[in-house]
Amino acid sequence: MKKSHPMRRIVLAGAATVSGIVLLLSLKPASDPAAASADGASQQQSAAPQGSGGVQAAGGTQAQTLTGDVVKTEYGNVQVRITVAGGKITSAAALQSPTGGRSTTVSTDAVPKLNKAAVTVGSADIDAVSGATYTSGGYKKSLQSALDKAGATGGGSAEASGTGGGTGGTGSATGGGSGSGDASGSGAGSAQAKTVTGKAVTTDYGPVQVRVTVTGGKITKAEAVQQPKGGRSDQISGDAVPKLNAAAVAAGSADIDAVSGATYTSGGYKESLQSALDQAGG
Repeated sequence: MKKSHPMRRIVLAGAATVSGIVLLLSLKPASDPAAASADGASQQQSAAPQGSGGVQAAGGTQAQTLTGDVVKTEYGNVQVRITVAGGKITSAAALQSPTGGRSTTVSTDAVPKLNKAAVTVGSADIDAVSGATYTSGGYKKSLQSALDKAGATGGGSAEASGTGGGTGGTGSATGGGSGSGDASGSGAGSAQAKTVTGKAVTTDYGPVQVRVTVTGGKITKAEAVQQPKGGRSDQISGDAVPKLNAAAVAAGSADIDAVSGATYTSGGYKESLQSALDQAGG
């Protein structure tokens, strides 16, 4: 066959076409769109669990900030704000506290201690700071109201409804019952009220005798059965005794401040109060 023969050109052209097709088929898998799509989907599936896990963790650690009621005391207002996270008090601060004169000094010393106690105890069942009876009482009441807004759980534990239930007198005892059925059931025995009368203490201006009601180990009511009377003593007792009664309930002990201008009455009151608490086992 001659080189210029037409059939030779046709055969050569056909062979070149077949070679080109074979070459294209061998290169096609490397650029296959389906393979690329599968790889992308695999990468997305492996990354997805990390994102969903992070959302769940964030939801479980959200903090809640709550502000308690403004409580009026003899020396000024007290108001507490707390942050609750995971059912626990994580921070506490006093938005308002008594100021002016000696009140500023008292508040500066007492408030940090009360804040720390609130976080440590996790409820409003905290001890009054010595020398700051009214501020402590107001702080505890405002703290309890803030906890009530969070569900009155005091940290979500049975401890808050049990030990904290008696804080602040009969008002808190009621809150403890509504916050937890367990507190009103199993705690019923320890929440029974007991009324005891202290001994009569003789002072330079007359006898002083105190009667207290104790519920759940806490003073829920205090009153003077006897107090100095006659002349100026009526005025002094009329002013001092209500303050001493309130201080006894707020402090929960006989460690209360004397009322200015009523030193003898205050001293007799505290002594009779202590004797009453001794009879009650407190």
